[in-house]
Amino acid sequence: MERGRPLVWIGDDAIPRLLRFCAETGRRRLLLVADSNTYRALGARVEASLREQGCDVKSIVLADEEVLADARHILRVMLACDRTDRTFLAVGSGTITDIARFVSHRTGGSFISVPTAPSVDGFTSMGAPLIVEGVKMTALAHAPVAIFADLPTLVSAPPLMIAAGFADMLGKCTSVADWRLGSLLWGGSYDDEIAKRSLRAVQTCMDHADAIAAATPQGVRILMEALIESGFCMLDFGSSLPASGIEHHYSHYWEMALLQSGRPAILHGAKVGVATIIAAGFYERIRQLSRDQAADLLGRSRLPARDEELRRIRAAYGDQAEEVIATQEPFLNMSEADFGKLKSKIRDHWAEIQGIAAHVPSPARITELLATVGGPTEVRALGLTDSDQAAVVRSGHYLRAHFTVRRLIGALFPEG
Repeated sequence: MERGRPLVWIGDDAIPRLLRFCAETGRRRLLLVADSNTYRALGARVEASLREQGCDVKSIVLADEEVLADARHILRVMLACDRTDRTFLAVGSGTITDIARFVSHRTGGSFISVPTAPSVDGFTSMGAPLIVEGVKMTALAHAPVAIFADLPTLVSAPPLMIAAGFADMLGKCTSVADWRLGSLLWGGSYDDEIAKRSLRAVQTCMDHADAIAAATPQGVRILMEALIESGFCMLDFGSSLPASGIEHHYSHYWEMALLQSGRPAILHGAKVGVATIIAAGFYERIRQLSRDQAADLLGRSRLPARDEELRRIRAAYGDQAEEVIATQEPFLNMSEADFGKLKSKIRDHWAEIQGIAAHVPSPARITELLATVGGPTEVRALGLTDSDQAAVVRSGHYLRAHFTVRRLIGALFPEG
């Protein structure tokens, strides 16, 4: 069990199942990690139940108004550790899970995930998205040994968190397309079976959008199962590519911008949903071009000047610019000959590119689905501005060294 997929249980009896698992695997010493909200929602009950079973439970409740997976909160959890070999118990959603995932990995322990909201797909992931000196990065950690999701708690989660989980799933429509596009035009591994699994999970959510919006037990179970399956896709492939494309890069860019300006970070999935509308718009733009039109645009396209690219990155990322530049060297170091080969590949594979774009829902459809579950559909609903949207389209793709639809748009329309 430690070396394979985590055990997953979703149901009304998640706490008894957790108690049984701890007893059967000899996990009698635990460190429970929660925030104030998740401790009230479920953590206190889990702690009391484990203690009634005779377990040694040490708890750390992060009481800040906004808890982030950053150095400050990671250190607070590490300070709560003692020299006892304990299993970490992450009672919360994405941020709490990522903190526990990282600290347990670095201290040589294991962890169990006890989700309190179906808000993200990272429960089963090996990676821990962290904020390090203002930059959003993913650190290698490990998956939980088990997940016990209490269905009544998930159903009672704030509607915006349920909507965020649904939006995170919709993001797979463009992330899988970006994954295919990057493999086709830039190289790199791609697994069609994993891609199909990811898209099946998305489609199931889309088919049950009304039930998810109503937070019915069936709808919430479907959403949670889809989020876990998306995490398994990342776990099985060994990276986030099956579930993270330009829409996630934009979400991370906005998060960094919000932090740097002292604004609240906003739910990850909510940002992903709005960014997915933008990304779907890029794919719609591709669908509207014939091969001859694309060839004409490519014939007039020129390699961006390295100095201009560097200026743009430094203007967008400030103190973090040099770290971002280091990740962008494969693109920044392209020669005219390299760019010519890329343009030839785009021309030669235009039919396949169109096939990839054809499977991405329209921006209007993504907007409709997000509205159904009560999720934000425009940047202003996130507390962002039109300038924030322009900035992310201009510079958000520099955050990761991936070839996404934004890179393709840049080759066709150098001005964006």
